[in-house]
Amino acid sequence: MSQPATAPTRIQPSAPPPSIHVRALITWIAIFPLVTLGFYAIAPFAEDWHPILRAFVLTLIVVPTAVYLVVPRLMRLHGKVRGRRR
Repeated sequence: MSQPATAPTRIQPSAPPPSIHVRALITWIAIFPLVTLGFYAIAPFAEDWHPILRAFVLTLIVVPTAVYLVVPRLMRLHGKVRGRRR
């Protein structure tokens, strides 16, 4: 038996990715508040920790949160805002 014919799919051109400078700014906008909040969140029980251990624990939480949650959302928001301007 033959497959029914399907309509050809249209591939919409995607917008070019933001410049490296815009991506750096978006990443900083994601990282700075997370580090600040994380710093204050772990301060009560990490006062006597070695600074390297504090940085290690903080980055264990901040980096995945930024990479998987915050930066993608900020990139989508940037794309929407950029799309409206055109």
